[in-house]
Amino acid sequence: MAISLGLTIVFGMGAAFLFKKMNLPGMIGMLLVGVLFGPYMLNFFPAIVLNASADFRMVALIVILLRAGFELKKGTLKQVGKTAVIMSIVPAVFEMAAITMIAPLLLGITYFEAALLGTILAAVSPAIVVTAMVEFMDQKKGEKKGIPAMVLSASALDVVFVLVLFTMLLGVHKDSTANVFWMLASMPVSVASGIGLGLLTGLLLFKLFEKFEWQSPNRTLLVLCASIFIIWLEKVCEAFFPIAGMLAVMAIGVTIVEKSESIAVRISQKLKKIWVFAQIILFVMVGAQVNVEVAWKSGAAGVLVIFIGLVFRSAGTYLSLWRTGYTLKEKIFCIVSYLPKATVQAAIGAMPLAVGIASGDIILAVAVLSIIITAPIGAIGITLLGDRVLEANPDNDGNFTRDMKYPG
Repeated sequence: MAISLGLTIVFGMGAAFLFKKMNLPGMIGMLLVGVLFGPYMLNFFPAIVLNASADFRMVALIVILLRAGFELKKGTLKQVGKTAVIMSIVPAVFEMAAITMIAPLLLGITYFEAALLGTILAAVSPAIVVTAMVEFMDQKKGEKKGIPAMVLSASALDVVFVLVLFTMLLGVHKDSTANVFWMLASMPVSVASGIGLGLLTGLLLFKLFEKFEWQSPNRTLLVLCASIFIIWLEKVCEAFFPIAGMLAVMAIGVTIVEKSESIAVRISQKLKKIWVFAQIILFVMVGAQVNVEVAWKSGAAGVLVIFIGLVFRSAGTYLSLWRTGYTLKEKIFCIVSYLPKATVQAAIGAMPLAVGIASGDIILAVAVLSIIITAPIGAIGITLLGDRVLEANPDNDGNFTRDMKYPG
């Protein structure tokens, strides 16, 4: 296992370096390394690594979500909150509706199966989107209008919204007496409980940091452990009380930033160093979930379903940004930022097949194909457009300086 991880890091770093030399996102190189070394091609990873893949990816995702939280300010969230909520629902609904209507005609599946496919494809990839937005926020790009913060927040809410609908449809398949109204009501409950738990955890952590003079590495580890516990608690409680774990993790960072900017800067700097390692594990392991052969089976019809879904999603995104004051170029940037699929599709794409849904193999094939198509296009588009569209904000609009150096 140690050798496999070591070589994964070496090849992942090498691929990222080569892609950056070509002015392309390094994450694409890491994803390709995962695809190449994954169990469906060279089968480089031993079983123990693949079995732990979900845990590796979750810890890495926690790191980037924490970094996102430490980059957000309450003032910015208030500025973009309404738009973020609309962006988390409308584009996904447009995409799901389009796929539900068109997939039965192109793929020969039922409308119920098409709706299930729609919920899988409609989720954006937090791994790609959050990573890109945090990098822009580090560079203070787009801060004046809060665009990266808005896209980041909307993407996190988008995942919660879509997963609730996916769980609801899967529950109806398993049990026709399932309480659909409770499942729908669980979405706002999940969001509220997640944010509340994150704020409370962040406050408790700040009190500990204030009372005990721990060094920054110890504080960072404690924040990480608390976040991992929250994600575990989300899984434990999901059967009877929903918690949006990703929002809770981000809320920890937001709370500590509000309480002590100096402490937040120190922890953020340590997380940035951890991310150097964590991002390689995240993107390589996401790539390892991709079965190119399965994706190929969905053929041109699968590509067309994905494309039509993205067209409707883009229309929904544009509608969500109506009267926001964003320029046309900024709206196009937001539309492109909402295209990548990867993390969620890799995690739940095979679940319909596992529970015995007749067209589960088709659903899985299209889900995998969506990763292959949208992840590189979205990541490249975000990088190229962001560098050209988002304005740098050297004055930082009152946000604390990320480059400040603190001892410990």
